[in-house]
Amino acid sequence: MSAPDAVVFDIGNVLIEWQPERYFDARIGEARRKRLFAEVDLHEINDRVDRGGDFRETIYGAAEGYPEWREEVRLWHDDWGKIAGPEIPESVALLRRLRDKGVPVFALSNFGIGPFEIARVIWPFLEEFDRAYISGHMAMAKPDAEIYAALEADCRVPPDRLFFTDDRADNIEAARARGWRTHHFSGPDGFGRALVEQGLLEKDDLP
Repeated sequence: MSAPDAVVFDIGNVLIEWQPERYFDARIGEARRKRLFAEVDLHEINDRVDRGGDFRETIYGAAEGYPEWREEVRLWHDDWGKIAGPEIPESVALLRRLRDKGVPVFALSNFGIGPFEIARVIWPFLEEFDRAYISGHMAMAKPDAEIYAALEADCRVPPDRLFFTDDRADNIEAARARGWRTHHFSGPDGFGRALVEQGLLEKDDLP
């Protein structure tokens, strides 16, 4: 089988760590964080931002529904640059190795418009994609089939010529259902080996 024509990266937990619970553990303590996350579905609220909702308006509006947690919920907006990250340097190195080899690299990420603007300043490597498909700008999100179809239509790379990595199994399954080649990301070492197996990199290229 010949090498894929392009590599598609998820961002959260592939290139940048995304563990909001860790931030809140440090900020308000683990016990209080568990109560917060049990009583307020912060990930669902974030999904609204990922699908195009205004960042501040969505988070602050949701906070008003939880008077006890108002300040903590607002932190999702006010402290987002500390909630996300740090970068995963080995994954960034693999992204750059692919670019050095002339392999087109795309992003396909559930990411709000406002958060992505913050992220681009903190992590300039996010400007290095040949194409970036960001859910907030597209008003659709993984694992919905329509976002994969939109990428295919825009880049015009056949599904079986795309190689996609993501840390979430449901996102991987949705891509596989469309005929994409996939790698379920659990760390940069395994991803690097997968890139070698696909014929995209050599072993000596791995960080």
